[in-house]
Amino acid sequence: MEQARLIAGLTRMLRDVGRAEELAQDALVAALAEWPKSGVPDKPGAWLMAAAKRRAIDGLRRDKVLARKEAEIGRAIDDAHAATAAAIEAAVDDDLDDDLGDELLGLIFTACHPVLAPEARAALTLRLIGGLTTDEIARAFLVSEAAIAQRIVRAKATLRASGLTYEVPHGAERAPRLGSVLEVIYLIFNEGYAATAGDELIRADLCAEAQRLGRILAGVAPDEPEVFGLLALMEIQASRFKARVGPDGASIPLPEQNRALWDRLMIGRGLAALARAEHLGGADGPYALQAALAACHARAGSAADTDWHAIATLYDRLRIAMPSPVVDLNRAVAHSMAFGPEAGLALIAALEDEGALARYAPLPAAKGDCLARAGRHAEARRAFEVAAGLSRNASEKAFLLRRARMSGGDSA
Repeated sequence: MEQARLIAGLTRMLRDVGRAEELAQDALVAALAEWPKSGVPDKPGAWLMAAAKRRAIDGLRRDKVLARKEAEIGRAIDDAHAATAAAIEAAVDDDLDDDLGDELLGLIFTACHPVLAPEARAALTLRLIGGLTTDEIARAFLVSEAAIAQRIVRAKATLRASGLTYEVPHGAERAPRLGSVLEVIYLIFNEGYAATAGDELIRADLCAEAQRLGRILAGVAPDEPEVFGLLALMEIQASRFKARVGPDGASIPLPEQNRALWDRLMIGRGLAALARAEHLGGADGPYALQAALAACHARAGSAADTDWHAIATLYDRLRIAMPSPVVDLNRAVAHSMAFGPEAGLALIAALEDEGALARYAPLPAAKGDCLARAGRHAEARRAFEVAAGLSRNASEKAFLLRRARMSGGDSA
């Protein structure tokens, strides 16, 4: 998240997210050239910020605009030799403080401007502030990388053409942006919870950052039920991290997890946040419903104690509040557990016909699980092999191939 914080600080200074992104990239390139020779500084983030600000001064001088800001930045840089990194930041940013109390959260609100379509807000913010790649964002929205790249390009162009200043919204100005901000935090957490690609199943840094932002937002918006619903969801889901991956790095499915490893303190915080969301009248909000689903698992002493009928009912409500092929897939899994694997297979077949999840590994994985529980082992094996072929996460792929071997039958 270091690049995201760098972009956040520069955007608040320059009021230009495109220029901030360019300066952040320049600073990272400079670090790649300098640090192998001089060593990594004690405070790499402060070094990167100082390097970016020097380049900002050069740009301001060339353009002969923003004279006041040039003087402010220049004074901060001139003091760098005698001041600590924290003093530099204070000198530059004192006049930019906002009541959110967090630079990164402030920039998320700033970038989620109503002038952009909701999907464009989320894509742009996830790319610049969340630090997600276009591939990861495309997976979250179930569209192609090219489509996401175009959304981001168009969003930047729209912001430039609008002549907007990058000011953190206050009070009532935040309301139209809150839904997009929650979506961004939610998608950052999801990418950390189940990484799109790479060797690790979990990217704990992304999850921790999303949880941190959620906690700050709960303090800023104490009467917004969906803020607490999202916070509850993240806290409860994150409580399972130690149990989700085995010593060999392989994924461990929920029914097989050692629940003694679940973080009970985090579960307690999540349940308290869920109770707050429900008290505020938000029990049927999309995030609160997902948190309620997670709470069903958290409250079950063992996998056998899980109330799958309650979970199936919650998914019936969630698909109304949050229509999505992914929600429908999870609902199919819940119905298979509550009413038998054939019930789940019927719902999965309908999703296959629709085609929206054609390249989504969890779809054939869920089908394989239903087939295995229905005793159709050869078909289950083939489904797990298809799922493994679609996955680009090493841990997930290994898990799916192990499930395929355990299913028996002939390989496809």
